[in-house]
Amino acid sequence: MRVSGEPAPKTPIPLEERFRRLLGVSKVLGAIRDPEELIRALSNELQRILAFDHLSLFLQDVVGEGASWHIWHADDQSVLSPVGTIPLEETLEARVVATQRTFSWPATGEQPVIPGLPEALARHGVRSLCAVPLTTVNARLGAMSVASRRDGAYPEEEQRFLSVVADQVALAIDGAASFDRLRVANERLARGSERLKLVLDVGSRVLANLDLQDLLRSIAANVRQVLRCDLASVVLVDEGGTQARLYVLDFPDSRGFMREGAVIPVEGSAMGEFLSVGQPREVSFDGPAESGTQRLRAEGISSGYAFPLVSRGRPLGIFTVMRRTKERFDRDEVDLIGQVAGQVATALDNALAYRQIAGLRDQLAQEKLYLEDEIRSELSFDEIVGRSEALRRVLKQVETVAPTDSTVLVSGETGSGKELVARAIHDRGVRGGRTFVKLSCAAIPTGLLESELFGHQRGAFTGAIADRIGRFELASGGTVFLDEIGEIPLELQPKLLRVLQEREFERLGSSKTLRTDARLIAATNRDLAAMVEAGTFRADLFYRLNVFPIHVPALRERPEDIPLLVRHFVQQLARRMNKVVETIPADAMSALTRYDWPGNIRELQNLVERAMILTKGPVLRVPLDELRAHGTHAPGTARRRTLQEAEREHVLSTLEETHWVLGGANGAAVRLGMNRSTLQFRMKKLGIVRPGR
Repeated sequence: MRVSGEPAPKTPIPLEERFRRLLGVSKVLGAIRDPEELIRALSNELQRILAFDHLSLFLQDVVGEGASWHIWHADDQSVLSPVGTIPLEETLEARVVATQRTFSWPATGEQPVIPGLPEALARHGVRSLCAVPLTTVNARLGAMSVASRRDGAYPEEEQRFLSVVADQVALAIDGAASFDRLRVANERLARGSERLKLVLDVGSRVLANLDLQDLLRSIAANVRQVLRCDLASVVLVDEGGTQARLYVLDFPDSRGFMREGAVIPVEGSAMGEFLSVGQPREVSFDGPAESGTQRLRAEGISSGYAFPLVSRGRPLGIFTVMRRTKERFDRDEVDLIGQVAGQVATALDNALAYRQIAGLRDQLAQEKLYLEDEIRSELSFDEIVGRSEALRRVLKQVETVAPTDSTVLVSGETGSGKELVARAIHDRGVRGGRTFVKLSCAAIPTGLLESELFGHQRGAFTGAIADRIGRFELASGGTVFLDEIGEIPLELQPKLLRVLQEREFERLGSSKTLRTDARLIAATNRDLAAMVEAGTFRADLFYRLNVFPIHVPALRERPEDIPLLVRHFVQQLARRMNKVVETIPADAMSALTRYDWPGNIRELQNLVERAMILTKGPVLRVPLDELRAHGTHAPGTARRRTLQEAEREHVLSTLEETHWVLGGANGAAVRLGMNRSTLQFRMKKLGIVRPGR
């Protein structure tokens, strides 16, 4: 129920759509000078990407009319300028300008106490507020705040997005102010109009182009032509700050001594000193020449200017302009390039932020695909159902190993619930809230299995048109579940072993080593120990997988769980099919309990689903004829033993004859014609435990 006067929440806008609309905000605001007209246009544009009932805009003297404070109200579309009611320097927005920190209300952390603010907001019905600074590389322009009558309207993710909005608004306002300043300068300089066009053109390119290298190349070319320079370049520093790279070089008449992409050391160099100071300065050609200066001299460069590219206190790189003549850059030219450098720094910051968001979005999209697939394929299993002694042993093992990060090998027949056990281990461990990624090794063609596990680079093979991350990279921090592990080809097993031992791998077609923190849970319905003896599975990989083996019993080994499973599936399917089933006939339940279930739980689930489809009333109609056709037995008749039951009986009798001695010349392993380790594995698989243990 919604409180009277409280607006209904808007439908969330997808992140990409919000960014696309945000690009239009700066274009609209760039030509507006009047503060009241500015806040009206701003409110009209921001309502398309943000939810608010009040919008406040506080500007310092950036539009040539002194400081201003305007508030827009959604109810009547009015704009108020409450000058005189409170000194401008005491407003919330003025405090945000001074501290350069986002302010939210109700407070989510340590924030300054502003006397009278809660009462003032309550008078206007405001329940949520967020104020952010409007700042560019060049200046602190003011602050902007949004307020809503809804509770919790601005969580942390909305505050972060509002900061991105504020950067674009600040860029547009600064661009407008720059436009006015350059218009005045145009009256004094013969080339003023051309330079003004440069700033406007750079601004439009920054807003419209998200391809970083293309953007910087076009800016460098424009600057070089307008300022009659011979060279314009952009050098970017890596995240560690240890080295830089000549990212863009616009130098049409180069003699070949400088090349785009060249790596430049930072520590202990003039570039490192320049970045630490962070102030524009002339490039010096005096004193001992470093390798960079030597190349410039070889190119005939005689004068130049360098501008730091800094955003949010972090050095991103350097923007340089140079000439072969000794003509120095005058003050107007330095101011002009400084404005361009500020816009380049903003473009860099936006592009890096967009790249980070895009990377996170791609990974979330990948995880979403896996999760949707999991929901579709595992809709029938809400939890492990049963209370037989055999199942209790398995669950006890799950509880024991789940809190660790150890590798687990789950064995059992097809359809016995191995994946459900693996998911239970994941959910009960410290990684339970992270990604659970599964892969059936038998379902992927051998040639594509390496790509599925470890990913590939574009062009690694025919059809690899884009980079792809593998399951181990996707599940870093979570769990990888590899079903049918015995189907992995021998040539791929060493790479899997390396992941388990070193936590390292390379994508197909790449030499770059990646690391993963994924836990591995493997499953198989094959006898891996026998495969090791036959030479079809590596022994070292088997021992690394077999750290903590868990054998899932077949359904026929826990018949007391069959009635519970039948009722569980009937309840689930009844909700899905919108049916009411109140009774399961006793003879049907008895027949289900006596059946051998070669397909295990999966076969039982499918049969119950067929029964639900056939059922028209409150009594479950089980197709017993299908069970009889597949070997179910009438009450009182002898039932044929399965091969596994016969094997279990034979192993048990041999163990009893040897008084449970496994090894040695007279041990059970020799009598059964197998190794001691193979016998131990078979005992676990058959659920054989020595009496008294």
